[in-house]
Amino acid sequence: MEELPAAIVPVAHVEVLTPAPTLEPNVDAGEAGRDAHQRYEELTGVLGDPEFYELFVRENAKWITHPDLPEQRVWSYRGGNADATVPATIFAHYGQPVICRIHNELPHKHVGFGTPEISTHLHNAHTPSESDGFPGDYYSGYEAGPTVDKSGSKQGCGTFKDHFYPNIYAGYDELQNGIGDYREALGTLFYHDHTLDFTAPNVYRGLIGFYLLFDELDSGDERDPSPTALRLPSHPYDYPLAFGDRRFSPMPDGQLFYDQFHAEGVLGDKVVINGKIEPVLRVAARKYRLRLLNSGPSRFYDFYLVNARNAVQRFTYIANDGNLLPEALFNQTHVRLGVAERADIVVDFSRYPIGTELYLTNRLRQESTRKPKDSRAPGTRVMKIIVDRHPPEQDLSQVPRFLRPLPDLPSPEELEKLPVRRWEFDRRNGLWQVNRRLVDVHRPMARVRQGSAEIWEFASTGGGWSHPLPFRRRHHAAQAGGWPRGPDPTARAWPQGCIRAGRNHDHGRVLPIPRFQGQVRHALPQRDP
Repeated sequence: MEELPAAIVPVAHVEVLTPAPTLEPNVDAGEAGRDAHQRYEELTGVLGDPEFYELFVRENAKWITHPDLPEQRVWSYRGGNADATVPATIFAHYGQPVICRIHNELPHKHVGFGTPEISTHLHNAHTPSESDGFPGDYYSGYEAGPTVDKSGSKQGCGTFKDHFYPNIYAGYDELQNGIGDYREALGTLFYHDHTLDFTAPNVYRGLIGFYLLFDELDSGDERDPSPTALRLPSHPYDYPLAFGDRRFSPMPDGQLFYDQFHAEGVLGDKVVINGKIEPVLRVAARKYRLRLLNSGPSRFYDFYLVNARNAVQRFTYIANDGNLLPEALFNQTHVRLGVAERADIVVDFSRYPIGTELYLTNRLRQESTRKPKDSRAPGTRVMKIIVDRHPPEQDLSQVPRFLRPLPDLPSPEELEKLPVRRWEFDRRNGLWQVNRRLVDVHRPMARVRQGSAEIWEFASTGGGWSHPLPFRRRHHAAQAGGWPRGPDPTARAWPQGCIRAGRNHDHGRVLPIPRFQGQVRHALPQRDP
């Protein structure tokens, strides 16, 4: 079995970028086309100079997924520091802007599925549209997307693109406090390729990474002396885990398989975790924060932590889709995740003797890409956890009962005054349609007034499919048959970045419209028209 590193190594920031970043795209130096960075001078004038990061999108033809399989040809985001672990993880902080330069070094004449063009989306971040990874904004040294190369003369081609991430909370303009509403903070974010028609195969090949955001409350330092800091378990005991379903061709070929000509995508029969099948994670006998991400493309999960006798173990649920919950949910037994959904849990491994073996298992049955079935024990073991050592220092981390308060919801009177927009999701000829239309990157389906709020209603008549509906730029309050209450971590009143649409389901959303202008669009196969 393959072992995961004992701790992740984040991407290191760089002191300078060469050539230096520019407000407009530096096409003469090889930057791909984009619009000018929005509000750059204003935001950096308030928050200070940006921190610089570089990511390199590369092919690795010798990736080991499992010792019983041959070497795989995968794609990945890599940090400039050689010791940065996979998937590449950036530690960022609210109030500290970032310029992230993303180089496309994929081979022009590649082997296998996917496309060597990229458009990187930082999922759920409050990000200007030119840095948001719109599907039509893809680029390489040879091709440019239709929303970049509007003339058709390939003037938008380039080998890199600078992304401006302000790292401000939503509510920045409304509160006029220089940073926004701390209750809108996101913690566990991830970035992924978002290329038009090729999002699913490119992510399937490995184009995904983590972007962890910290602030004064969730500071990323369990020894933080500040009275406002939660002191949750921190690096190296803060560990992001990306789960993805994969299928491999029969041996002796044993290569990663994806049928990109099948409209319903692929349901993998193997689960990779940070690129490894059934890996081992060795932990110290202390508390860990595990950040779970379902990176797709198709499988839903219902995760249980069990011991060698399959007895269910308990943990604390602290965050949902990147948002800290208002209150920690203690003594939880399972986590259910649809594609693109996230959950942060804290497991106290000090309860176990050295040498204890635990297993993360998936009990949710699924036989097609359309939707899962029911959960049944004992499930499939996807990762082994071995408590193999005592920590070198005292565990000072804690999990307070109260975490991050929710933003205020509109009153019933305010809700009555908001405009309502309805979206109907349907499956026709094997493809998802919204209001009976396929995607057209040149034809917006809605034009909304900047800084306003609307109620968006979602209805699914998708012929028996379940799929995620990710939301961009700003999280939202949700309802389904009234505003629910109670401590269910999947309750619709928690702030969320993603909802699950299933047959005959109606969902309502209060959606504030952000202060950045531009186009946005967001099922991995369902994202690809």
